[in-house]
Amino acid sequence: MGTPLPLALMQAPALATRDLSQFARDVEVFVKQRPAVRLLVYPELHLETPGLPADRPAPSELAEPLGGARDRRLAEIAGDLGVWLIPGTLYELGDDGRVYNTAPVYDPSGQRVANYRKIAPWRPYETSSPGTDFVVFDMADYGRVGLSICYDSWFPEISRHLAWLGADLIVNMVQTPTIDRDQELVLVRANAIANQVFVASVNGAAPTALGRSLLVDPEGRVRVQAQGAEDCVLTDVIDLAEAGRVRQFGTAGLNRVWEQFQPGDVPLDLPLYGGKIDPATWGAGRGAHLTGAAEGEG
Repeated sequence: MGTPLPLALMQAPALATRDLSQFARDVEVFVKQRPAVRLLVYPELHLETPGLPADRPAPSELAEPLGGARDRRLAEIAGDLGVWLIPGTLYELGDDGRVYNTAPVYDPSGQRVANYRKIAPWRPYETSSPGTDFVVFDMADYGRVGLSICYDSWFPEISRHLAWLGADLIVNMVQTPTIDRDQELVLVRANAIANQVFVASVNGAAPTALGRSLLVDPEGRVRVQAQGAEDCVLTDVIDLAEAGRVRQFGTAGLNRVWEQFQPGDVPLDLPLYGGKIDPATWGAGRGAHLTGAAEGEG
């Protein structure tokens, strides 16, 4: 058994201002009310200007480099309150001059420990550049967490790679106002089942999104779910070691997907990718040796 992780999924509308003062007050009030919670997760673009697409500033007008005043203030909020904080996503101005939809992660000491750039922007409507790296980070005493953003959940390769890198929990930050939230709910459970991993899908609330956030366990069972688009908080206490138990003994005590390919099996060619599944590298956690993977370099 691992250390129980109390977490909170904050289904809230995007803030009406980019001033972090209100956000800091919101986080402080919640932490004082629920001091046992160790991880707070907010929706995609929660801190960016909301509104109708026609009225919304272009991402290039909102983007800031990581390491600036905003990044430092978010780190201070986490450090002052002693919590793990995923404040949703921000528009990041990269060193290459491109704009990325980026999810930063801050630890209780007030350090940014990871940042992930959305690999699959919802094209053609989202104009941010796609990221190229899979990002996981370690929560001391709890387990390993992988990051994905909204439309990433539609691409099984992304969730599979996060699990391959040893993620016990995938946090998927969402800002979906469209009717396809029904399909996203199916994909959340499918990604959890196929990869034997917890998945938290945190959507925004009305009026900027349709809500229906949820947390699914490594066997695909819904642990907690918002029924609508209301402004609400989903809380739970999970043991991330449960992912390892399911992988060892199988989903429903039967299916051990990470043991499907054994050393000595002939590699399976994947013509779509110009690559292959190599039995020697198959298995959850086998990719954790990759440079920067566990450290959360984005």
